[in-house]
Amino acid sequence: MHPSRPLHGLSIALAAAALMAITMGSRSSFGLFVAPLNTATGLGLVTISFAVALNQLLWGVAQPFVGLIADRHGGARVIAVGGLGLATGSALLPFVGSAAELVLALALLAFAGAAAGSNGLLLGEVSRRVSAQRRGLAVGIVSAGGSAGQLLLGPTSQGMITAAGWQQAMLGLAALALLALPLALMFRASAGRPALSAQESASMPVRDALTSPAFWLVTGGFFVCGFHVSFLISHMPGVIADCGLPASLAGWWIAVVGLCNVIGSLLAGAAIRRGSMRRVLMVLYGLRALGVASFLALPKTEWVMLGFAAWMGLTYMATLPPTVGLVGKLFGLRHMATLVGVVMLVHQIGAFLGVWLGGIVLTVTGSYDWMWHADIALALLAVAIHLPLVERPAAQSAPSATPAAAAAAVLRPAGAG
Repeated sequence: MHPSRPLHGLSIALAAAALMAITMGSRSSFGLFVAPLNTATGLGLVTISFAVALNQLLWGVAQPFVGLIADRHGGARVIAVGGLGLATGSALLPFVGSAAELVLALALLAFAGAAAGSNGLLLGEVSRRVSAQRRGLAVGIVSAGGSAGQLLLGPTSQGMITAAGWQQAMLGLAALALLALPLALMFRASAGRPALSAQESASMPVRDALTSPAFWLVTGGFFVCGFHVSFLISHMPGVIADCGLPASLAGWWIAVVGLCNVIGSLLAGAAIRRGSMRRVLMVLYGLRALGVASFLALPKTEWVMLGFAAWMGLTYMATLPPTVGLVGKLFGLRHMATLVGVVMLVHQIGAFLGVWLGGIVLTVTGSYDWMWHADIALALLAVAIHLPLVERPAAQSAPSATPAAAAAAVLRPAGAG
């Protein structure tokens, strides 16, 4: 390998991490704007929850298309256009006055955010540009970037809202989004890429991958992840307020989640280099179920809230490196941005339901208890659906093998341990 390539791979991973920090940090901080937005517009929690949930869903819908464009034409222009759209949508939000205007502004943010910093696009670009030996760590760095953005923008946004008002804070996020323009230059087509191995080059066609039961098992696990994380980020400020705790704790809650997610993402990236991605995912989802169950059983003090943030933060987006790694290992890298885009679409369907149902459950029952119980049940389901997977690349199947035979190569036979 050319001696400059390790450094080039690191620079690509850091640029992608910075883009993730901007997009995911802004998205994760949006829960802090819900209450002041409701006060300013009088739209109501259910209406705002639906608009935010629709934003989550549209962000997922955009990802397969963004990934397909990037796979065919490169990511630099897609990222630059997305950065401009993200800045525009953020700048428009302080001026919305109706439900329709809020939905349109958040829809623009969804499509722009997917273009500027979607997981499928960035992780597909990084995976193709980084050698196989360093790929797990690189994906962990990118995932940690989103957490670092959450760590920084959580308390920063809360501080700006307190000091200058939510409108000025949102305009600050709009200015931050413009940093996507210089970062996009790192993803120009002229940037060097290591040669893919024969196994990596033998990618399964997109149509065949989408008919594989293994693909949908991996994707189903990530649906659960979307349900969990979006419910937490959107509704934990309300949970904290309902418990009679200081509003400033919400910003620090988000920051602690972000800090611990940096650690969790890097550990997950390192773990998949040495062990089974499937087992890493099962452990992570099991830890989530245990964390929510413990939170329900404990008194709701400030330290319990921060401890819960730390626990969930360690597993929060740590699921991303092994999930993306499984997609790449089972189906190859050639169409990775497209396939991960589909995975992220299903993730965002889970996010939509987590945000929207959270608002409905609170309005109807007066508490979030049913949502916490759903979190536990879905986490255990995610553990179970990874059991049939075998980490054997379907792309290695013989050229004459049918798609069904290739798909069967990555599933355990009935009764297997």
